Amino acid sequence: MNLGELIQNYTFYYPLFMAYVWIIGALYFFFRWEKPQGKPEDIPELPSYPLVSILIPCFNEASHISETINFLSELKYPNYEILAINDGSSDETGVVLDSLLPENSRLRVLHLATNQGKAVALRSGSMVANAEFLVCIDADALLDPMAVHWIMKQFLFGPRVGAVTGNPRTRSRSTLLGKIQMGEFSAIIGLIKRAQRIYGRVFTVSGVVSAFRKTALHRVGYWSQNIMTEDVDISWRLQLAHWDIRYEPHALCWILMPETLSGLLKQRLRWAIGGNEVILMNLGHLFKWTSRRMWLVFFEHFCSVLWCLTLFVMVILWILGFFFPIPEKYLVVSIIPTWPGVVLGLTCLLQFTISLLLDSRYEKGSYRYYFIMIWYPLVYWAINWITTLVALPRALLHNPKKRARWHTVDRGITEAEI
Repeated sequence: MNLGELIQNYTFYYPLFMAYVWIIGALYFFFRWEKPQGKPEDIPELPSYPLVSILIPCFNEASHISETINFLSELKYPNYEILAINDGSSDETGVVLDSLLPENSRLRVLHLATNQGKAVALRSGSMVANAEFLVCIDADALLDPMAVHWIMKQFLFGPRVGAVTGNPRTRSRSTLLGKIQMGEFSAIIGLIKRAQRIYGRVFTVSGVVSAFRKTALHRVGYWSQNIMTEDVDISWRLQLAHWDIRYEPHALCWILMPETLSGLLKQRLRWAIGGNEVILMNLGHLFKWTSRRMWLVFFEHFCSVLWCLTLFVMVILWILGFFFPIPEKYLVVSIIPTWPGVVLGLTCLLQFTISLLLDSRYEKGSYRYYFIMIWYPLVYWAINWITTLVALPRALLHNPKKRARWHTVDRGITEAEI
């Protein structure tokens, strides 16, 4: 087997292998832990109902924040407060938040004078929160009325649980990109988190809906101010400090996502850069025996980046073959798979089928998007490939002293379907 064939085989067979790892892991998680927990509409009984602080960091979210806070009044959990952190917004976010204070006795507002970034906003909010348990959501998120119950069940029955990641569901589906993302959150993100829980560790909590034990945050130093993806960073630091992170699929949260190609590319580039920054920052810890439970998560990420690089090399060798004589051992005859492509396509359809069956408990009628999801490999593999190639050198050149600040992002076209 020459080098060209080796590259082609890895490029075609890696996603095939990982698809079955995710499918098998997710099915085991579902039948072992998820299904026995009960139906999503059930309210789990808890031994106690400690105070929960819901943190909402905001930057230029005047058009969404009222809906998010008003929706929290529907929570079934009896003991909670809402803390909105206005991170130096330049629009009317601060005015809107202050106007909501007389209407909501649970609401408190913290105004930061200048934009310091999401990590600083979360850190500031946790400092003034009255509760030991913090539920953090984005300013455009609509938290399901039973979500806090399910999150607190994980904390109350797991003393080593440092964080819980919820189940984000997209509500912006006005374009093809929006509809495909609904499938992505089910077929890819949902399956991966279920499977990673079988490993014992997850790559990251969902930044749009996650919860933390304040004691655990305090011991690892809270969120880093200089990492582009604060959710990945805090996930790794908690788990390297031997705190557990649980995935709770019953904790639903309805979110807006980019529905334009430019908005999606910017979002995925930020995710890719931040993820690689965290990996590089913690690379030294991974060689320690005490960090062995993170090895499988790291290996999965490493193989994913390697896949992007081998695909890039394969495409370059294929193009060069049209213009220059290429030695046989480097020759790539075609980038279009034959029977492996058929197998990979059928596997994708199987993965989508299983994911929609699992998630049909949480979202009725999701099968409507099945045939739209077949565009996922074409659209999102291309986006992830491009953003990974761009992100890797930027992560390597990362300045650890530069503070990560956020900007208003593309929230898509609001079309709530909850």
